[in-house]
Amino acid sequence: MVESNLERAQRIIAEIKYITLATVAEDGRPWNAPVFTAYDEKYNFFWGSHVGSQHSTNIRSKPDVFLVIYDSTVPGGAGEGVYIQATAVELEDMKEIKRAYKLLEVRHVVPYWKFEQVHDGALIRLYKAVPKKVWVNSEGRIDGHYIDTREEVKLLA
Repeated sequence: MVESNLERAQRIIAEIKYITLATVAEDGRPWNAPVFTAYDEKYNFFWGSHVGSQHSTNIRSKPDVFLVIYDSTVPGGAGEGVYIQATAVELEDMKEIKRAYKLLEVRHVVPYWKFEQVHDGALIRLYKAVPKKVWVNSEGRIDGHYIDTREEVKLLA
């Protein structure tokens, strides 16, 4: 049975635990960082980062982010990816922090941090990215040349 683009996106998200997080600094400089992530039933993505890291600083001033999820170990031409335009925020609500922490803890058996280390002024904060648009890579040809294209998918109906 052929996998639909939606099924492919869902599989990639479930299998790959790191996302590449692209942010923009106040002065317009781009920044890209890999972060360990978890996600919820609405495909909101969660991660923890030091409050002073460049991407954390960038999110506070410019919340528009771009996420890419892919397996960098596959041979050329065999890669699959999910591309996500999103808005990111630092979590402040204790209920949401607890929920995000649990999702991260379940996805990574040995947690990076204890719960006390991610709230109430701690140096590690939890973040959430809410998707606006999602694509998967596809392929096409122009004048006989292979090109990488993207097809939009709706993760939620």
